[in-house]
Amino acid sequence: MNTKKRFGLVGKNIAYSFSKAHFSMKFEKLALHNHSYENFDLKNIQDFPDIFTRDSAGLIGLNVTIPYKEKVAEYLDAIDEDAATIGAINTIKIEASGRKVGYNTDVYGFKNSLLPLLQAHHKKALILGTGGASKAVAFAFDQLGISYVFVSRTPDFNQLSYKDLNAELMEEYHILVNCSPLGTSPNTALCPDIPYASLTQKHLLYDLIYNPAETTFLRLGKAQGASIKNGLEMLEMQAEKSWEIWNT
Repeated sequence: MNTKKRFGLVGKNIAYSFSKAHFSMKFEKLALHNHSYENFDLKNIQDFPDIFTRDSAGLIGLNVTIPYKEKVAEYLDAIDEDAATIGAINTIKIEASGRKVGYNTDVYGFKNSLLPLLQAHHKKALILGTGGASKAVAFAFDQLGISYVFVSRTPDFNQLSYKDLNAELMEEYHILVNCSPLGTSPNTALCPDIPYASLTQKHLLYDLIYNPAETTFLRLGKAQGASIKNGLEMLEMQAEKSWEIWNT
């Protein structure tokens, strides 16, 4: 008799979930009929322990998405060294003992989906947004030797405000990564407030959003000749890295 193996996504308002569709399709393709993937839509992170008190039978792994990538850490028994350095967790492995260990696979997904697009002049980046996903992007840039600055609506020390962005800065920073939710369906008309007219063919715009496939941020960049990339491949790669962690 095959024991049911359960996986899931922890987040808020996650009916749209990429992860559930991705893994459900994977299980079907591999004929893993004893595997299932479910959404754990939590109103607040304090509800996280309820997942385990309610029914944890067969639960092996979880993905974590907005807005809990940073907040989930306090509910875990251990955190992988890289995830601890990043300060954000998007993958949890539940060991046979019940021990919950946090990892970050966003770095892997972002870095490996970005690498084919990098050119010699891509030395400096602007990271738009300061949430959990932006920390993984920054960690990947550290690994790649690309310097970066965070851009925020409420900038902290050593961060830029959107009001600071001008033509001169655009000439200096040739990679722009949108880590904010601006432009996500259904609010597809929204986009980060940057000087799009100053973008050129030298620029690379990367949006962590995948729905729509071409956000306003990417469309306006493409109109200026910039290279563009959405977050779908990153999601696919981080999901497969999560699967690898759960199965080792």
